[in-house]
Amino acid sequence: MSRWHRFWAWLDERLGWSTSILPIIEHPVPRNVNWWYVLGSATLVAFIVQVVTGVALAFAYVPAPNSAYSSLNWITHDEVLGHVVRGIHYWGASAMVILIFAHVIRVFLFGSYKFPRELNWLTGVFLLFLTLGMAFTGQLLRWDQDAYWAVAVGGEMAGRTPFIGKELSHILFAGQTIGGPTLTRFYATHVFLLPALMFLLIGAHLYLVVRHGISDPPEAGVVVDTKTERKRYHDLIAREGIPFWPDAAWRDVIFALAVGSVVLILAVFVGPKELGKLADPTIIKANPRPDWYFLWYFALLALMPPAIENYFIIGFPLLVAIVFLILPFIAPTGERSWKRRPWAVGIVVVSLVSIAVLVREGQVAPWSPNFNPKPIPAQITQPLTGDATRGAQLFSDSGCHNCHTIDGTGGSRGPNLTTVGNRLSVNELTWRILNGGTNMPAFADTLSPSDVHALVDFLSSLKGSSGSTAKGP
Repeated sequence: MSRWHRFWAWLDERLGWSTSILPIIEHPVPRNVNWWYVLGSATLVAFIVQVVTGVALAFAYVPAPNSAYSSLNWITHDEVLGHVVRGIHYWGASAMVILIFAHVIRVFLFGSYKFPRELNWLTGVFLLFLTLGMAFTGQLLRWDQDAYWAVAVGGEMAGRTPFIGKELSHILFAGQTIGGPTLTRFYATHVFLLPALMFLLIGAHLYLVVRHGISDPPEAGVVVDTKTERKRYHDLIAREGIPFWPDAAWRDVIFALAVGSVVLILAVFVGPKELGKLADPTIIKANPRPDWYFLWYFALLALMPPAIENYFIIGFPLLVAIVFLILPFIAPTGERSWKRRPWAVGIVVVSLVSIAVLVREGQVAPWSPNFNPKPIPAQITQPLTGDATRGAQLFSDSGCHNCHTIDGTGGSRGPNLTTVGNRLSVNELTWRILNGGTNMPAFADTLSPSDVHALVDFLSSLKGSSGSTAKGP
């Protein structure tokens, strides 16, 4: 016996690998599994790569508002191999999102969510949600303008939740507005909380895969029946089963190496996304875009009529989540083959085409703030005197007009202020300016007391007129 075999036998006697690990790796799978079945393992490999590169980045990244941007910039341009490590992490995130969506589509089209694999589907869906959560929280860690405003939109979504919106927004921001506590909370969520949950769910998902077996490629006419499905699969494995390793896993290894090679090439020759301008909540005269995997939803919100935005911003994600979660319970049996389920193919095709179109639109669609608003109407500014006149100018210079409508001009992201002087007192206006709101930056540290007084004088004068073309909410 060679030294290697003696060493292996010594470890095996103490760890019991041959009786605990090997049966899992060598569990039997259908002989006709094909290349469509490599997506799940490739997603797992992508997640492991994200964890490893994330740990490497954490050694140099500083999660503080005055250091996050500069530390990430130092990693990218000065740290040894920092450019490559951050590039792998950046492109690996995109690879993981693509792979997990492709895996979900494969499972859906092959009917692999049906009995007895309902819980396999549910754990996979939660892993999909957590992957998107990782992608969302990772954006803010760049601490540039894109990151800041992407989170601001997310905070507004949370803030519009009925009954608990204010509390959810406060939890997301770790306060009233985006700042240092927000960055710390996102960092802890991205680095500790979400990966821990994903490790638990991955363990549960793999356990369920081994327990119920990998679903065989569906055949037209072979339907799932709760009374006979277990016996049918058991007989199939007994008759045609092969060990996962190495007879079937070689495809997984080749595909994972191919994906990893593409990610590495992109990291070396293209590099990570360049940082935008340093995050500055007082400057919204920018045109930020979220990362591509959220761009389609960004486009929907940007192009949607403001009248239905409040309903859609909460209703659409909730509806999608509900459909994903109840699917295995409303269709646990029946035909699995996509050839006999044209509605399933139609859903996938329509969804992919819609997302592709919306991603394209998201590149060119206007963001909800209006970055080139028409000037405040003359009938509003001409009667003003003293500090109110200066307040009107500050309102435009500070970007407030980009988000708020006054007499038909400006943006629609924030409340219409045409008649705000009738709705809010001087004290209330002052408090809003100093402390901000769900999607409004706080100006307490950036405006002088005289500037705040001027803005309040201007806003107090906005009481509407007979010639107004818009009314306050």
